[in-house]
Amino acid sequence: MKKLFNIIAVILLVSTTSLIAQQTPEKVTTPSKIIGIAKDVKTGEPVAYATAALYVAGSDTNVAGGVADGDGKFFITGMDPGSYDLKISFLGFETKTVKNIQVVSKTGDVNIGEIELTDEGLALEEVTVQGQRDLIEERVDRTIYKAENDKTTAGGDGTDVLRRVPMLSVDLDGNVSMRGSSNITVLIDGRPSAIAASSITDALKQIPADEIKEVEVITSPSAKYDAEGTSGVINIITKKNNLQGMSANIRTGFGLRGSDLGLNASARKGKFGFSLGGHGRAGYNTFGSFDNQQVLTNPNGTSSTVLQSADTKSNQLFGRYNFGVDYEIDKYNFLTAAVNFGIRNRSSNQENFLTQNFVDGALVRNSLRETDTKDNSNSVDVSLNYTKTFEEKGKDISLLTLYSRNNGENSFVNTLFSEDMSTIDSRLKNDNPSKNEEFTVQLDFVEPLGKDGKSILEYGAKNILRKAYSDFAYFQAEGADGEYVENLSPSFNNEFSYDQNVTAGYVSYTATLFKNYTIKPGIRYEYTTINADFKNETTVEIPSYGTFVPSLNLSRKLANGNLIKAAYNRRISRPSLRYLNPNIDSSNPLQVSQGNPELSPEFTDNYELGYSTFFKGTMVSFSGFFRNTTGSIQSVRTIQEDGVIYTSFDNIGHENAIGTNIFTNISISNKFSLNGSVDAYYSMLDNGLTDPLYAASNEGFVISGRMFGNYTLPKDWQVQLFTFARGRSVQLQGSSGGFAAYGMGINKQFDEKRGSIGFGADNFLSKEFKIKNEIITPTIVQNSTNIMRNMNFKVNFSYRIGKLSIDQKVRKKKSVSNDDLKGGGTEGGGAEMTQNK
Repeated sequence: MKKLFNIIAVILLVSTTSLIAQQTPEKVTTPSKIIGIAKDVKTGEPVAYATAALYVAGSDTNVAGGVADGDGKFFITGMDPGSYDLKISFLGFETKTVKNIQVVSKTGDVNIGEIELTDEGLALEEVTVQGQRDLIEERVDRTIYKAENDKTTAGGDGTDVLRRVPMLSVDLDGNVSMRGSSNITVLIDGRPSAIAASSITDALKQIPADEIKEVEVITSPSAKYDAEGTSGVINIITKKNNLQGMSANIRTGFGLRGSDLGLNASARKGKFGFSLGGHGRAGYNTFGSFDNQQVLTNPNGTSSTVLQSADTKSNQLFGRYNFGVDYEIDKYNFLTAAVNFGIRNRSSNQENFLTQNFVDGALVRNSLRETDTKDNSNSVDVSLNYTKTFEEKGKDISLLTLYSRNNGENSFVNTLFSEDMSTIDSRLKNDNPSKNEEFTVQLDFVEPLGKDGKSILEYGAKNILRKAYSDFAYFQAEGADGEYVENLSPSFNNEFSYDQNVTAGYVSYTATLFKNYTIKPGIRYEYTTINADFKNETTVEIPSYGTFVPSLNLSRKLANGNLIKAAYNRRISRPSLRYLNPNIDSSNPLQVSQGNPELSPEFTDNYELGYSTFFKGTMVSFSGFFRNTTGSIQSVRTIQEDGVIYTSFDNIGHENAIGTNIFTNISISNKFSLNGSVDAYYSMLDNGLTDPLYAASNEGFVISGRMFGNYTLPKDWQVQLFTFARGRSVQLQGSSGGFAAYGMGINKQFDEKRGSIGFGADNFLSKEFKIKNEIITPTIVQNSTNIMRNMNFKVNFSYRIGKLSIDQKVRKKKSVSNDDLKGGGTEGGGAEMTQNK
């Protein structure tokens, strides 16, 4: 860690010195520029962000280039006097070439006027849904959601954005699933984060919606990606600045349920650029309640019923701060470094927690308690990356490094009252500090093959060193003021260490066949070694293992922008600290949960077939999939002698899922567009056990859908509507209830679009809604009802200051992508049943 900081400090010093040297006073001259405007030949509208590439006349030697701004305007600098050809291109348009442009001076401008582009009618490497502002882009192996064009998420966080993404589902606790599976990997700007590895839910809460540019849903990752994430990979791409000059943006918002404040600044001067940002978000007024009924069949034949109810409330505070620097050493060598910090403070309280015990219908016990829970953490990610490119287009070498750490603190206090329901009888406390560390080194090579360079060979190696640590202890005190006494039993007081080393190598090949066919096979091998031990017990024996992970992506381009694709891949899902943590979570003493440090990984085979078509301003995309998972990590519930339900995890599951996703985008006019999607699949689960007391299986349909509407009004006003619904979710032992959410936003831009002010409303037609869950086993029947109060009204404001100009040398930044952990919502020793605490 210290060495990484020292390296970054040296880079900053060298970069700053170079920048100062470049600023030595000299005679100021204005370089020669080629200026033009790209326009649609049919409509006369500007073609925003068209690409301009300058070549030596009559050759393929590229000397400079640029990207048009939002008004189609572009300019190119950096060429010597001479004769040049200029190629203007953009997705969906034929490339236009302007030949024999004469640059006669190093200081004069050449204005070539308007360049008219013609709709080519044939999709090339990727297809984009064209609306007023594109929301969806389809590629061979992924679907991209353009979050920056969705104004209804203003003032929200990453959870709000992902609810709008096709094929993804986010429940009310923030848990994310893809096509019904929560075994996914979430990357931020192509790289992992310590907090995302331990809790995807918390990582999403720390990212403001306004900072998210795109969300990539990669359903068929190539061999270059880690083998983890059985359903696929979600890559959240944040907004970046590749423009010359300085810029700062401030945004704030407040509402009934939360407030936020953020500031981002960036600057670029020649070869040197940096960015600095911070964002804070507070959540409050989150009230609710739950009712739980649990019926147990005891070994002696009697029936026990437990009724529980409580009022709930929670508060949370999230922060995210980042600093990044990049330096272009020369035309072919590039350095980037970044530091990201995150904090999370969350508290929850359960009041009037009443538990009633019945045996054969007769009340035998009443108890009242209060539970206070704290879940805090801080994280840091430090990355240092080097990229080398070559004269040959597309060829590069990259060396990527990343250090991540997340320190967590989970604790709860149970206050138990006497029979009079007012006097404190005793108190129970659990402290569970934890730590996750990762250090990653990755080396990647990209080698174009063939005369045209359309075939690409990718290969590389990677090593990930992980350390997970959990220190847990229980304390008990008598009365309201009694001193806490530590429980020294190894089951309630211990330290757990878990070291994992993953070494991997891969090779992937992409080729274009017969002009319209693309094939991308790949193979990856990963070898994993694990050491785990307890301070107060013997070492846990976990064998090392190696895994081959093949992948294959196929696609064919059809006429009129249509595309058909097929894919196969094998994935692995290693258990994260949530499933491994041996800390006993007994915040609800009748429902105790604990992780299992001896878990093995899951293995999944995925098959996919997709088709996209376009007609008269409408895009429709179909995809079907089949998923088979062996060694699935499932909850195992048993009844202890005192009637307590004990929940842990084991590799006993077998899952099959077959389903489809349908997405459509309709451009009704230049001002009005609609898009929607439906996800439906049939899930089949079986734990493979023969003992009738523990054998379990379940199956059924799961359906979810979303709809988004956008209408542009005069004078820079915009209205957007959104709704999402998810049906009942099938689980191995029961089901979780469905729910719906909706929202609308009105946004006004002002001061030449530098500023914006907006109003939003979420779930405004009802104050609350209910979610019903059930667990059914041969000995347990449990029904619970959670009441959520999610009505919200919010006001948002943002303003940008500074002046930027187009940077002609935009490079694709690379970063580490650790995507090999089965994540979860918490680290607290298996928080499978938080709704019943």
